[in-house]
Amino acid sequence: MSQLILFNKPFQVLCQFRKNDDRATLADFISIPEVYAAGRLDYDSEGLLLLTDDGALSHQLSHPKHFKDKTYWVQVEGTITDAAMLQLSQGITLNDGPTRPARVSRMESPDVWERNPPIRERKAIPTSWISLSISEGRNRQVRRMTAHCGFPTLRLIRAAVGDYPLDDLQPGEYRVITVETPEKPITRHKKTGSQNRSWADKGKIKRSGQSPRHNQPRRSRNQTT
Repeated sequence: MSQLILFNKPFQVLCQFRKNDDRATLADFISIPEVYAAGRLDYDSEGLLLLTDDGALSHQLSHPKHFKDKTYWVQVEGTITDAAMLQLSQGITLNDGPTRPARVSRMESPDVWERNPPIRERKAIPTSWISLSISEGRNRQVRRMTAHCGFPTLRLIRAAVGDYPLDDLQPGEYRVITVETPEKPITRHKKTGSQNRSWADKGKIKRSGQSPRHNQPRRSRNQTT
């Protein structure tokens, strides 16, 4: 069994344990030794971050090839349009290539904690919330996707990773659970041509002192093919 930590990362907390400056890090909230973040969550994003003491589990949770959906609650500037929702659901071409199609839907303002400091709001421009699920993990991907559609992200909360939801965890709180340890893949080495040759063949060559082609009858000079 492996240890898995579900942590509600607060706004403006670095997704690392090492402290390089006066910014808050995971070490300010989690004192469990030998655990590491499975994936990352930006400094200015909030919500669910998974940590584990098992490398294989971390890879399974965070690597894009495993297609683990990550669901975000996103507050955007403006009232998001049907055209923008369609763009997000079909995939968007960013400067580092096209994204996979996303699952997106409108949602009411979620019943969550107040952010400190609060988002910047302009009285003349409304805001709206969407639920967005993606299976990739590019740098600031959600923010770039909504900005590409003309709706900048104001607040970003990760609500779930795969089968693990944020639930009622408050900022700075975490829950420890145990899960099955994934099986480590077996590495198979491809055999070379010399390894595929049978021992009997090798023995024949050794005993004769000649390669197999030397045992073939010689052609006469007048023979043709």
